[in-house]
Amino acid sequence: MASTPPGIRRTRVHVVSDVHGNARDLARAGEGADALICLGDLVLFLDYADHSRGIFPDLFGKENADRIVELRTARRFEEAREFGARLWAGIGADRAGAIEKAVRKQYAEMFAAFPTPTYATYGNVDMPPLWQEYARPGTTVLDGQRIEIGGRTFGFVGGGLRTPMRTPYEIGDEEYAAKIEAIGEVDVLCTHIPPEVPELVYDTVARRFERGSRALLDAIRRTKPRYSLFGHVHQPLARRMRIGSTECVNVGHFAGTGRPWALEW
Repeated sequence: MASTPPGIRRTRVHVVSDVHGNARDLARAGEGADALICLGDLVLFLDYADHSRGIFPDLFGKENADRIVELRTARRFEEAREFGARLWAGIGADRAGAIEKAVRKQYAEMFAAFPTPTYATYGNVDMPPLWQEYARPGTTVLDGQRIEIGGRTFGFVGGGLRTPMRTPYEIGDEEYAAKIEAIGEVDVLCTHIPPEVPELVYDTVARRFERGSRALLDAIRRTKPRYSLFGHVHQPLARRMRIGSTECVNVGHFAGTGRPWALEW
């Protein structure tokens, strides 16, 4: 990398995604950076690597978590839903209340760990209505919006597309495409899910294709941002690739690595 001319200050941004309860490393993720960007999935509902961690095993125990992971990994989604429904029936009428209480506890910890400034958007397992309650001064929540950092324009689109998993913040393809369209041309396009490219959406450990966005892929080809940054796929077949002149980067499974991805200019 060429040296910076005297008097010219460089800008450094750290990017994380799929935090899933890792507040300890999140508190250090902004060290040495001018800003932190978070691409969502703060909540840890169920850790597929350690089935004892998350809201699901807290409520139902590790053995039941083992079973539902087994069913989902085998793509036996209907059986997984039926199994889950039987467990939730034991909670009674206040299923939503039990989930919200657990999510609130995690959000209090996650948002307290964000440095200033942080720019964040939602993941598919997040609950957007709660974010404004926990976002402190210095944390800006963006979805279908754009900002400027260090002279470059960043656009943000949160959430995921509808899947058999039925996670909390899944929206329809048309609604998602409208948010992509609203952003327009930007230097850095920040989303939770990747563009719909097989190498970017296939999870090598879960052994399945996650949902990527065709509208996002089309926007990358049309508007040619410098970077497309995303997460969602924890163990992708390809962590980065070029689409035309755009560098597409999966910034990593922060819950597992504890390390942010750095962008400097």
